[in-house]
Amino acid sequence: MKIDGACLCGHIAYEAEINPAKVAICHCTQCQINSASAFRFGVLVKAEDFRLLSGTLKEYVKTAESGNPRVLTFCPDCGTALYGTGVTDRSVLSLRLGTARQRAELAPTSAVWCRSALPWMPSMPGVREYDMQTGPARNATSLPPRADP
Repeated sequence: MKIDGACLCGHIAYEAEINPAKVAICHCTQCQINSASAFRFGVLVKAEDFRLLSGTLKEYVKTAESGNPRVLTFCPDCGTALYGTGVTDRSVLSLRLGTARQRAELAPTSAVWCRSALPWMPSMPGVREYDMQTGPARNATSLPPRADP
């Protein structure tokens, strides 16, 4: 699916080719802080399937829970987050879909780092939940509700 989007002020604009079946929510505490919300909403996209149409992104390097450094990109004018990627391997981008014009059409299919989900955040029907980044999916009908972080 072809999507396009921009930052809040319009300085940054992009287009990308994504797989809508791969849209996910991340509940990790770093994504909560970086998004200033309960979770981040995004999709992995190959770098060659992403095209920056205008503007220049600012970068911040953070250390993930895994210990790996990650690059977070954002608009230098309004601060809107655009994507995360590796420091040395930038072949895959984690595109922030709140910036996509088509965001209403992009329902998440999975949720990761659910062990850090805020306790008032309900599970979403049809969304596979993972306690961490990977591993077996939770089955909301047979497992107890999420534990408090």
